[in-house]
Amino acid sequence: MPAAGPGARRRKQCWMLDPGTSTGVPTTATPEPVRSCSGRRQQRTHLGGLDDLSEVVHDGLDVVLEPLVPKGKKAKGKKVAPAPAVVKKQEAKKVVNPLFEKRPKNFGIGQDIQPKRDLTRFVKWPRYIRLQRQRAILYKRLKVPPAINQFTQALDRQTATQLLKLAHKYRPETKQEKKQRLLARAEKKAAGKGDVPTKRPPVLRAGVNTVTTLVENKKAQLVVIAHDVDPIELVVFLPALCRKMGVPYCIIKGKARLGRLVHRKTCTTVAFTQVNSEDKGALAKLVEAIRTNYNDRYDEIRRHWGGNVLGPKSVARIAKLEKAKAKELATKLG
Repeated sequence: MPAAGPGARRRKQCWMLDPGTSTGVPTTATPEPVRSCSGRRQQRTHLGGLDDLSEVVHDGLDVVLEPLVPKGKKAKGKKVAPAPAVVKKQEAKKVVNPLFEKRPKNFGIGQDIQPKRDLTRFVKWPRYIRLQRQRAILYKRLKVPPAINQFTQALDRQTATQLLKLAHKYRPETKQEKKQRLLARAEKKAAGKGDVPTKRPPVLRAGVNTVTTLVENKKAQLVVIAHDVDPIELVVFLPALCRKMGVPYCIIKGKARLGRLVHRKTCTTVAFTQVNSEDKGALAKLVEAIRTNYNDRYDEIRRHWGGNVLGPKSVARIAKLEKAKAKELATKLG
């Protein structure tokens, strides 16, 4: 074999090491050329029997030795490269006008004006509003005896509408109407036509004292009581009195509605004494329905207490205590 000059190409040889010995056996396998970082050509080959990578310099060539993986065995420590992540679409940046400057507000104490909030809880309400709210809460929290609690059971809307429609026909006359009636009567008397007394038309009777007297004398055919009388002691005895005297009674929502019937702002109770013959059938139907709902259910109503409903804070506190007791008992029982 002729001597090779410095520029001549040399035959590439890979040396396969025998596992049993340290001698090298030349082979004609052509290794894969790899360009090293230093610019020299590297050649890789698989060499069996080696546990790690080593680098051998032979005949002026760099040979990198790699362990030969036996067939049927998986390479240890090698991980499959993860799939490339989905490339997110680059959103176009919004064009910001440099003339608009950011001026963030500071809502600390004594700083910028506060934003609009719902400040209902912190409003100092008028006295009459505070009183009616406190009264409503007390009626829920305290135990309300049956005599007072019965005023929460008002007549249903349909029956109440029919009752008010009938009562509207028997409204008492106003002051102006009475004045006109008396003036016409005086003119007749002055003209010499004689003074003929007119018969008093059937009208509603209003007021606690008047209605109480009518009930005691059994002259009232139907008694209507307002549910929101204040103080309630004014009418708290009327249901028991009506039941004792056998007079049908009902409780209707709104003392102002009764007040409009008798030309006043409010009215505690009104009573029917007489009605015209054409309205007796309608009154009889109303009396029958009302007697079923109130007079006949009196024993049930007098046993039914009201109130005693705790607020959300008290309910949460009691539930928390009960939960702690149950947990402690479960711990003791094991």
